[in-house]
Amino acid sequence: MSGAAVAGERGDTDTSADSGRWSVGRTATVDVVVPVYNEERSLPGCIEVLHGFLTEQFPFEWTITVADNASTDATLDVANELADSYPGVRVLHLDRKGRGLALRKAWGWSDADIVVYMDVDLSTGLNALLPLVAPLVNGHSDVAIGSRLAAGSRTIRGPKREMISRCYNAMIRLSHGAKFTDAQCGFKAARTDVIRRLLPHIADDSWFFDTELLLLAEHNGLRVHEVPVDWVEDIDTRVHVAKTATEDIRGLIRVARAKATGSAKVDNLPRRPEPKPAHPDAVVARRETGLLWQLLSFAAIGAVSTVANLALYGIMRTWWPALVANFVALTVTTLLNTEANRRFTFLRSAGAVGRVHLQGLIVFALYYAFTSGALLALGAFDPTASKALELLVLLASSLIGTAARFVLLRAWVFKNTGEEGKA
Repeated sequence: MSGAAVAGERGDTDTSADSGRWSVGRTATVDVVVPVYNEERSLPGCIEVLHGFLTEQFPFEWTITVADNASTDATLDVANELADSYPGVRVLHLDRKGRGLALRKAWGWSDADIVVYMDVDLSTGLNALLPLVAPLVNGHSDVAIGSRLAAGSRTIRGPKREMISRCYNAMIRLSHGAKFTDAQCGFKAARTDVIRRLLPHIADDSWFFDTELLLLAEHNGLRVHEVPVDWVEDIDTRVHVAKTATEDIRGLIRVARAKATGSAKVDNLPRRPEPKPAHPDAVVARRETGLLWQLLSFAAIGAVSTVANLALYGIMRTWWPALVANFVALTVTTLLNTEANRRFTFLRSAGAVGRVHLQGLIVFALYYAFTSGALLALGAFDPTASKALELLVLLASSLIGTAARFVLLRAWVFKNTGEEGKA
């Protein structure tokens, strides 16, 4: 393999690649992309360890691509020196910053059968690389991700990041019905013939890129394979949690809107059919609900959601101001509440998940405005109010907002559910 460096960007992503199967087994080629931004110190150690692992333990033909993400230090010079020193290492330079942009360009530019990416800190254990790639090589799956939350994974990280990660991934599953457990682990792979068709439909060029990729993949019927990983937190992370969380919530809303309007559908992708009963005469039973069941179920789910909201608010209030803590806690518990009501109260079919949660988020906006208004009114009336009084006001406003929310869910979000359930 050539060790020559490649400077500059290639053209836009080519979506006309042959969709036919390529040869599997020893003939498969793998491109491992390492996006970097101002990593002149970390990059040499990363390439040394990664190159040694691939040379000694990886069975497929491989290339390492260092995607320099508009670094302002000597990262590009270091990367070019490494490409001259190590066979199979090359460099792609971008003039604009953005982790998602770096992956978009590097994956679209690659000529390998499988494209991979991993963080420069190598937080994820490399022993998971072959299990990540193998299902793509043999055609079983289309996209593969490392998961720090899957059974069998082992992680070392602080409680704050652990809770934020779990809350964010819970939001994704509850708002979009996603089946994957960890959207943001920096350890992913995809079949190149599949990813080239998805890339033009991914709008984000930053940290939400990963989540958007996975949501589009699942929405279009692709198979996403999860690998439990060993993962150690890098305390020198460049991620700004509050800003990233806000952008991620906006991204979830945008993707939900795309699903609802049909613009999230991607043509010319491999279609994996939904499973069907083996017996041709099998009948799937459906339940019907009435107002009494809806009230009881909604009340039970609301009680659990309220307790969860207060608990999350109490924890997050130690980190953030009242309105930020209220927004994050409400977002998580509202998505949980909407999904629980979809499944148990109104029995909405799975196909309506995107529209249901889009409308549910509109209801959430009204609910958030009401509860936040109550907190603002308390602050204006008594600037020295205790945290206990804040919780009491939040509880009262939540109860009132919950009653209004039931009316909106029943009359608008889940209107005519019974007729759809019988279809």
